[in-house]
Amino acid sequence: MQITNQKKMAAQLLKCGVNRVWINPSYLDQVAQSVQKEDIREAIDNGWIKAKAIQGTSRVRALKRQSQKQKGRRKGHGKRSGTSNARNPRKQQWMATIRAQRRTLKDLREDGSITRSQYRHYYLKAKGGSYRSISHLKTQMGLEGISIGGDE
Repeated sequence: MQITNQKKMAAQLLKCGVNRVWINPSYLDQVAQSVQKEDIREAIDNGWIKAKAIQGTSRVRALKRQSQKQKGRRKGHGKRSGTSNARNPRKQQWMATIRAQRRTLKDLREDGSITRSQYRHYYLKAKGGSYRSISHLKTQMGLEGISIGGDE
């Protein structure tokens, strides 16, 4: 039993390729007897003929890889192209540290831990790159005799 023409007509009606046309095996005889497009339309309405879904590219593996990278995996030496400066620019690092230090100094000035003149002194020292981090800044303040609440 040949249903090549029926498949061609169904593909035209379903606006898809011949390979995407699916014919229910239980109704092969009825479909084989369909000669006109009207008969094929009826078969489509009855659900004997359908268009298969388009096969897409699965995103499962890509999403798994992405979640692993978010956790910090898959970032070893072999996966890196570009200098460390290209991956995390020195300017960005500097901006992050100086902003954190300035924010801390501002908070200390506002809650009265340091005076305006001390604030200016430490602000300029931070600007000059004297402190690696907030903890380094606070340690230096402690050594110079300034007690900061919650630091002891």
